[in-house]
Amino acid sequence: MARALVALKLSDRIKNIIAFAQSVATAMTNNPTFPTPNPPMATFSADIAALSTAEAAVLSRTKGAVETRNAKLEVVKGDLDNLKIYVQNVAAAAPPASADEIIASAGMTARTVTLHDKAALEAKHGDVSGTVVLTAKAAARVAAYIWEYSTDQKTWVSPPMTLETKTGVSGLTAGTVYSFRVQALTRKGLQNWSQTVTLLVQ
Repeated sequence: MARALVALKLSDRIKNIIAFAQSVATAMTNNPTFPTPNPPMATFSADIAALSTAEAAVLSRTKGAVETRNAKLEVVKGDLDNLKIYVQNVAAAAPPASADEIIASAGMTARTVTLHDKAALEAKHGDVSGTVVLTAKAAARVAAYIWEYSTDQKTWVSPPMTLETKTGVSGLTAGTVYSFRVQALTRKGLQNWSQTVTLLVQ
């Protein structure tokens, strides 16, 4: 059994990121499959336009333009991350056979993940409303696990670190989409953060 996941492979070149963001905005604007995108398309389009203007200033060698451009770039990347989460949740709620088509209709790319492969991080609903159970793939025979969750992927909250590959998170707001990630600490040092996993908390 497999499921489709949204894959955002952003270029290192600013003009390519702008072009990709514009294609997503075009695909999602007035798209009935995505009635309430986050952020709204008007906001997203305005952020893309601001990045385009800032990049033009960099190309014309305007003083201080690089810092402004970089700030605008982070805004657009954040918008794309949030839209990725939104599209993923819409696709996840649809029949599996429709998921790839839904993701493609947002101007994004789908990749198929086989469910029997052990994921780096899994998030499941807990027994009580507002709780989530997180399970990480073991990083080593002896390791500590640093957990984080967020509603916007900008501000992260850190539950207690554990020596086990599993932990519970409580006090979450039902009906809200949360992002989760885990980082392992082994004898070799801190590992990279896992891929972010999202879940609509019940």
